Amino acid sequence: MFANHATGRAVSLPFAVTLCVLAAGALLAGCRKGEEAPVAEVRPVRVIRIEKQEAGSTIALTGRLQAQAEINQSFRIDGRMTSRNVDVGDRVRAGQVLARLDRMNEESSLESARAQLAAAQAQALEARTMFTRMRDLLAEHAVSRASFEQSEAMAKITQSQVDSAQSLVSIAQNRLSYTDLVSDVAGVVTARGAEPGEVVPAGRMIVQIAREGAVDAVFDVPAAIKDAAPENPDIVVALASNPQVTAVGKVREVSPRADPVTGTFAVRVRLIDPPATMRLGSTVIGHMKVQRPPAIEIPASALIQPGGKPAVWVVDTKTGTVSARDVELQAYGEDRVQVSQGLATGDVVVTAGVQALRPGQKINWTEAAR
Repeated sequence: MFANHATGRAVSLPFAVTLCVLAAGALLAGCRKGEEAPVAEVRPVRVIRIEKQEAGSTIALTGRLQAQAEINQSFRIDGRMTSRNVDVGDRVRAGQVLARLDRMNEESSLESARAQLAAAQAQALEARTMFTRMRDLLAEHAVSRASFEQSEAMAKITQSQVDSAQSLVSIAQNRLSYTDLVSDVAGVVTARGAEPGEVVPAGRMIVQIAREGAVDAVFDVPAAIKDAAPENPDIVVALASNPQVTAVGKVREVSPRADPVTGTFAVRVRLIDPPATMRLGSTVIGHMKVQRPPAIEIPASALIQPGGKPAVWVVDTKTGTVSARDVELQAYGEDRVQVSQGLATGDVVVTAGVQALRPGQKINWTEAAR
């Protein structure tokens, strides 16, 4: 036993040992707790620094060259088409025969009309002869005036029949000529309709011809760009396959209705003296200078949508943490978006690793080249 000098009481050895063990356990527990304190997680991310944007910019849109007018060539009468002399891509001149119908029925109709005309002419000749004879007899008082007037009326009737028969011949001749489909414009064949051997009705498209001369570049333009375009802008159009081949164009027509699928507006730009290498159907790129409010452009990968609204992670460069900030978008591209509000020059925005972040998250960032 040990003596307790303060109280003069004796303390048993087992009790003293127990106290020492408990004290040592508490000390070890405290040391282990300090060793297991959690360390703040640092996430690696990629960022960009927002730079000042100019108010004016040049936009580029892809389009295609089309003829200003495409004309459907068709027969004026029904019939069985026996031949078509041109195909897609062929150049045609005004007056060239494009296709033909079977002529048998129209030739028969013309022969019948000519026969009727010959019969009418014979009757008219007989009536005129009778009228001349009756006129001479009337002068000699050999016939009555009633007989003379009757012969005069018959001459007029038969002459009317000749005129009518002549009209039928003219109609039959026209119908026979309509069996040849003759181009009334010069240009390039862009489409074909009926095939030889088919019975085609009047008005059905046989070939479509793009009239040579006037050429349009047609672009599908987003509403934001259409609204930002200046009045009567000069548009430089270049071949996509050879950007050195260019032409200046003027806006000729803007569709008043947006495409129900893409939401874009068809804009036709008339090219002024385009080079010969700018052929119909070629892909072109149009460049136009627009004036619009400044907008900040960031990669689409930077966007997050907490609560269904667009936002980005903005870096506090002093503390090395991030916070979410709502933004308003002005335009969308394939891999970039334009922000109209929410960001300012000098802000640092996370562009890669956004899904693994939370407010106040510590990060280790690398600035990406723009």
